[in-house]
Amino acid sequence: MNRYNAFIVIIETGSFTKAAEKLGYTQSAISQMVQSLEEELSTTLLLRSRKGIALTPDGQEFLPYIKNLRNAYRELLEKQKEMQGLQRGLIRIGTFSSVSTNWLPALMKDFKERYPSVNFELHQGEYTSIARWIKEGSVDFGFVNPNAIADLDAIPLKQDEMLAVLPSTHALVNRAQVSLKELSGEPFILLDEGEVSEPLEIFKKNNLHPNIQYRVYDDYTIMAMIEKGLGISILPELVLKRVNYAIVTKKIVPPIVRTIGIAFKDKKTLPIASRYFIDFIIEKYRGN
Repeated sequence: MNRYNAFIVIIETGSFTKAAEKLGYTQSAISQMVQSLEEELSTTLLLRSRKGIALTPDGQEFLPYIKNLRNAYRELLEKQKEMQGLQRGLIRIGTFSSVSTNWLPALMKDFKERYPSVNFELHQGEYTSIARWIKEGSVDFGFVNPNAIADLDAIPLKQDEMLAVLPSTHALVNRAQVSLKELSGEPFILLDEGEVSEPLEIFKKNNLHPNIQYRVYDDYTIMAMIEKGLGISILPELVLKRVNYAIVTKKIVPPIVRTIGIAFKDKKTLPIASRYFIDFIIEKYRGN
């Protein structure tokens, strides 16, 4: 590709001598590159005179194509650099259990099929701690509720309805749906998600006060507690898709919906692998 680049630089500088100086070649080497290109194309591309250089008619015709080749090769080299960086990449993600159980395994599997040498490091937490890790730089990006964070860039991905979770022997299991008011009178096990809790927000909005008996950080611990009859809870539908507990789920009136998104400080400064994985996630889930 050197001869294509040399030809463009000669046109840009207007001189074989200046092109040789700019590219770090001898003038003889630059001349040989142009001669090789002319032999390849079976024509004369440049005319030299005391006034300088000029494109021949064929040279003018070939010029845009040679530029395209030179630019495409530059893009190829840049992509090679990115891919080399990507192959060595470590992707650090802040996440919570419903996402790490139901989304991330498939996403990581598909991504590693494209980039086998990329590694993942998952940090399990809740909205507040994940936002803090992102700001501190402990993770590259994290899954959050965009409404629960500040001072970060956030991209919403998907809506996730939250459901009432009851013991299998509870009096409300035969109801098609349950109301917030009915739930507020039951012993409540709160999933602690940091400074923002979707169920508490909707209770407050409806002037209701849940009877909180337990605060727990793990969805699956809450389900085990509900199975034993220790109370009821409200959990995201995403985490309830693959469970073997003796529990019952019901839709809530009015409905509670949380937004799941990803957040980061500055995408431009993220490692290449993390930028690619963010784009991969957005392609998979945004708008679904």
